[in-house]
Amino acid sequence: MINQQQKLILSPYMDIYELVIPKDNLLRQIKELVDFSFVYEELLDKYCLDNGRNAIPPIRMFKYLLLKVIFNLPDVDVIERSKYDMSFKYFLDMAPEEEVINPSSLTKFRKIRLKDMNLLDMLISKTVQIAVDKGIIKSKSIIVDATHTKSRYDQKTPCQMLQEQSRKLRRTIYEIDETIKEKFPAKNTENSLEKELEYCKNLIDVIKGNEEICTYPKVKKKLNLLEELVNDDVEHLEASKDEDAKVGHKTADTSFFGYKTHIAMTEERIITAATVTSGEKPDGNELPQLVQKSREAGMQVDAVIGDKAYSDKKNIETAKENDYELIARLNSIITQGNRTKEDDFVFNKDAGMYQCKAGHLAIHKYHDKRKKDKKNKNPRKVYFFDVEKCKCCPYRNGCYKDGAKKKTYSETIICDTHSEQAKFQETEHFKEKMKERYKIEAKNSELKQRHGYGVASSSGLIGMQMQGALTIFAVNLKRIVKLLNEK
Repeated sequence: MINQQQKLILSPYMDIYELVIPKDNLLRQIKELVDFSFVYEELLDKYCLDNGRNAIPPIRMFKYLLLKVIFNLPDVDVIERSKYDMSFKYFLDMAPEEEVINPSSLTKFRKIRLKDMNLLDMLISKTVQIAVDKGIIKSKSIIVDATHTKSRYDQKTPCQMLQEQSRKLRRTIYEIDETIKEKFPAKNTENSLEKELEYCKNLIDVIKGNEEICTYPKVKKKLNLLEELVNDDVEHLEASKDEDAKVGHKTADTSFFGYKTHIAMTEERIITAATVTSGEKPDGNELPQLVQKSREAGMQVDAVIGDKAYSDKKNIETAKENDYELIARLNSIITQGNRTKEDDFVFNKDAGMYQCKAGHLAIHKYHDKRKKDKKNKNPRKVYFFDVEKCKCCPYRNGCYKDGAKKKTYSETIICDTHSEQAKFQETEHFKEKMKERYKIEAKNSELKQRHGYGVASSSGLIGMQMQGALTIFAVNLKRIVKLLNEK
């Protein structure tokens, strides 16, 4: 049951907060900046109003999760720190002497109360509204990009995941005291999830029984991670792997297993929209949705700045239809006509044919209109050379493959849409706006390095969206506080 009225905190120690928490403390500034009553209103229908024991206030539970993201802490550690950190208790609207919750309550809150909510859009929209009301957002441009997040399970079985985490814990302990190895339970040698779970539980009990070892922060952190994996995520361990995660590519040679978060951000570095997809999804397809969500959140979008992934024909035409400039360079294949050996082949305007480095002229050409299903592909002209000349050409190495029945050279014909974009990207206005793109790379780094967004905290697309919502909410609030302090 949830209380329908805010409780008044009656404690003789409340004045201690004014003494120990400075005015420039981040949590104090966030608490003064944000009216968290929207959390109560959004979650009201998730609770019973007239039956059962009193529930922990949903605003406090939400703030616990926010603290977890801001300081990049496991569930157990954020609860532990809330016992003695006065800034945490002040932020949580607790009396200094009040008891904290059990860490397992956070897991239930995430999976029961926050389930089936559009948390991502709601939290981003809330921060954008605050930024607009405070006069922080002055630009009318958004910068777009995608950042990848590795799956928590990294294509490993649950047994392998538990074995790896317990191995890291043991190695850390051996650095302190190797003799404790004799007290550890016998390792599981079977490929059985049940027996591996049993071994991990026994290992945790032995380590917790040694108070001296548990005082080391590096041991405590790894112990909490293993315990959280065993106790709070058992249902995820029943799956062979994260079924929603997919293999994506960062470059032609490197890949990752996980998710992508597609982000739109203002020039003031406030994130205005985001979508979360599996790792294999292309970046460019999310652009129209990011623009729409940014506008719905209250952002005026006159220009979109992105890399080459966003400059396909469909996005260029969508930009025109929706009245915004697309500041994204065309792929060099389009602007250069797919001419990978530009120095080896030159166009003879008199003959209307390309000629090779040896001076041989193409013997005929073919206009390839491409298949109808490839809507975003430009047509091209294919030039054919005399194979007999190629066989004995002094420059044939790297140009002609022995035994090939034909030698061709292709030139892409730029359509009107791409031709206009090619001219636009040479203007000073385009080049000046493009200088803003670097800002989103720094924002992606902040999400990963400071707030743990490089690895998913749970499995499944829903869990990833929840992590994205809380992380982006946290970094937006931090940015708003910083900009307000600079005024």
